[in-house]
Amino acid sequence: MAEKHFKYVILGGGVAAGYAAREFAKHGLNPGELAIISKEAVAPYERPALSKGYLFPQGAARLPGFHVCVGSGGERLLPEWYSENGIELILSTEIVKADLASKTLTSAAGATFTYDILIIATGSTVINLSDFGTPGANANNIFYLREIDDADKLVAAIETKKNGKVVIVGGGYIGLELSAVMKMNNFDVTMVYPEPWCMPRLFTSDIAAFYEGYYANKGVKIDKGTLVVGFDSDANGDVTSVKLKDGRVLEADIVVVGVGGRPLTKLFKAQVEEEKGGIKTDGFFQTSVPGVYAVGDVATFPMKLYNDIRRVEHVDHARKSAEQAVKAIKASEEGKVIDEYDYLPYFYSRSFDLSWQFYGDNVGETVMFGDNDPASAKPKFGSYWIKDGKLLGAFLEGGSPDETKTIAKLARLQPQVTDLEQLAKEGLSFASKI
Repeated sequence: MAEKHFKYVILGGGVAAGYAAREFAKHGLNPGELAIISKEAVAPYERPALSKGYLFPQGAARLPGFHVCVGSGGERLLPEWYSENGIELILSTEIVKADLASKTLTSAAGATFTYDILIIATGSTVINLSDFGTPGANANNIFYLREIDDADKLVAAIETKKNGKVVIVGGGYIGLELSAVMKMNNFDVTMVYPEPWCMPRLFTSDIAAFYEGYYANKGVKIDKGTLVVGFDSDANGDVTSVKLKDGRVLEADIVVVGVGGRPLTKLFKAQVEEEKGGIKTDGFFQTSVPGVYAVGDVATFPMKLYNDIRRVEHVDHARKSAEQAVKAIKASEEGKVIDEYDYLPYFYSRSFDLSWQFYGDNVGETVMFGDNDPASAKPKFGSYWIKDGKLLGAFLEGGSPDETKTIAKLARLQPQVTDLEQLAKEGLSFASKI
């Protein structure tokens, strides 16, 4: 096969790739300078839709409706946008070898691609229960959700197993969002997770108690503090039940597993510096190899705000890191200097009629405020995280867009806090004094 050369190659076709392509186009590109190589069969899209709108029983989201960059209020980049901008979309192409020294990528089909500058935007892959040797984990109708193909398989199962029983394994983002959407599809839903409460990496037990109570009121059953140890299936290989460590067995027509992800860095092992499970970068997302950048889930980068280095798995960072890398590449070519990445961590989720946002760092003591009764008609509450007399993190459920901006401002400014009781009384109004 003939070798193809590009000035810039983005490896990976997820959210980061789309936002990087848009940034390149803003700066001006010559036709044929940029290629996106993706193992998916479709142009970059807003991945969060897969666990929300894509699975709705009515008015479900479908492509081309959620191609990037609609998730952040930007223009929707249809497949033709790439060709109109001289960008080559190389889809359904899995790269199996990367040689950074010779600047060469090789596909599973044996095609080779060379580049001057590479942006690694490979994202994450799901952690599969069969990786742990869980008995029966390869049965039919056990689903994972990462790519549009995964979502399509789940949509088909929702149709064939109408009004059946679903077990959701995991109590994080996917667990909470999928439990809600499967309930909306009129399934009997049970969530199972080993931790003492849901979303333990972010939620305090008090915050989690609200969501667990709300979900219970919606009819979602929650089994926490126990592990899934196996699955039974019928003669056709379809899953029929989920075995728990405490000895109980849950009937299941469908199982959805959301137990985390792993950054896809394997292609680059021993070729770049790594740290904290990701590829180590500077504040411009350049790796230890000149001309090679890493963005999104795979990048471990300096978190300026906390004088720390971190890896962040979230769509907001995927978008912003991709834009920063391209700005840095173009500035370097023009002999200009840009500011280092100065990221404020941001996480959010939507399920049922709920919507929460979190900004900052969830360390230190917590102060809750507002109405966190799961039975309230319109619950609205929040939490602040205080460490060494400074407000470092802020969480808000049910807030307005302006109130969301307010908590972001607090997390960025890190105001002094001396009286926690007073802070709890003031709640959101504390921000008006800053």
